[in-house]
Amino acid sequence: MYSETKIAIPIFQKNKEDILKVANDCIIKGADILELRIDGMENPNPKIVKEIIEEINFPIIATNRTAKEGGSFRGSEEDRIAILRECCDVADYVDVELQTDRELIESITETGVTSIISYHNFKQTPELDILMDIVIQEKEIGDIAKIAVMPNTLEDTLTILPILSHFDNVVAISMGELGSYTRVIAAKFNAPFTFAVVNDNTAPGQIDIDTMKSLMNSDLINTDDLK
Repeated sequence: MYSETKIAIPIFQKNKEDILKVANDCIIKGADILELRIDGMENPNPKIVKEIIEEINFPIIATNRTAKEGGSFRGSEEDRIAILRECCDVADYVDVELQTDRELIESITETGVTSIISYHNFKQTPELDILMDIVIQEKEIGDIAKIAVMPNTLEDTLTILPILSHFDNVVAISMGELGSYTRVIAAKFNAPFTFAVVNDNTAPGQIDIDTMKSLMNSDLINTDDLK
């Protein structure tokens, strides 16, 4: 059965010229959404970021990841969110971390942009009840919940499956090589999107887009047996 899950490709480049080139390559390769990693840019400012999004003219997730959650933005929290806020009228989605100050999050969500409230843990996979609570909090705040956690055992990766099964509009990823299969199986639960790569690896365990497209639309896994 054909999956409704979209494939998002992160773009992590330093300047406008390289971003536009990589964006074009990703679109040609069959991306459904591009994630513009603003934190990968050198000295990003709202004017340039908005110009880039408008020139790409393709569905965009605007992300300006904090260093605390694996990102590269080194400015203040106010500056980080201010850039995202300026993107709200040109981006299709804006990703903001759950740990962000609530007033700053609300300055994004109140614009009406489709919001992704995210949580990343690059050290471990918390217990299922903790992750469930995180997703509930995210969904109370925004439109799409996202969690990405690091497994230390294969058993850790299985924690993602009940989350995908229980919630709608959730992106749940087990990172690293151990968890790479969860990026594919997310499509079997019709997650809103999953992440693949063309050039830029922005998280461990990411799969290239050609492999992802092939696996997503295969019938190797029947989720009716998993629910």
